[in-house]
Amino acid sequence: MQARFISFGLIEIEGRRYDHDVVVDGGVVRKRGKKPSRQYRDQFGHTPLSVEEDIPWSGPRLVIGTGASGQMPVMEEVIEEAEQQGVEMVALPTREACQVLADTPNDQVFAILHVTC
Repeated sequence: MQARFISFGLIEIEGRRYDHDVVVDGGVVRKRGKKPSRQYRDQFGHTPLSVEEDIPWSGPRLVIGTGASGQMPVMEEVIEEAEQQGVEMVALPTREACQVLADTPNDQVFAILHVTC
C-alpha cells in the first residue's frame, strides 16, 4: 500500500490525502473514531489508542502509526488484546509506519495511523 506521511496533520494513502487519523482495515480506509478513548486523555496527556475503539483485528499484523513524533500512547490493554488475538502489533512513528505499509499488499493492510503529535 502506498502511504506517505506528508506533514504534521496530513497523510496520503493511495493518492488520497487525509487530514485526520485513519484506520485501514484490509486496505479499506476510514476515519478513526477516537471518541471512546477520549475518557483516558487526562490519564495519558493525549488521547491514547484504547480497546474501546474499532480496531481492525482480522489481519495477522496491526501497524500503529503513533504520530509525527511518536507521542500517541497505546494502552496496555491493546497490547494484551493483540496477543490474545494472535496479531503481531507494530507501533512506530507514523512516517516509519507508512514505510512498513509500502511492502504490504493493500488487502493485507491493517493499520491505525495518527497524523498529529
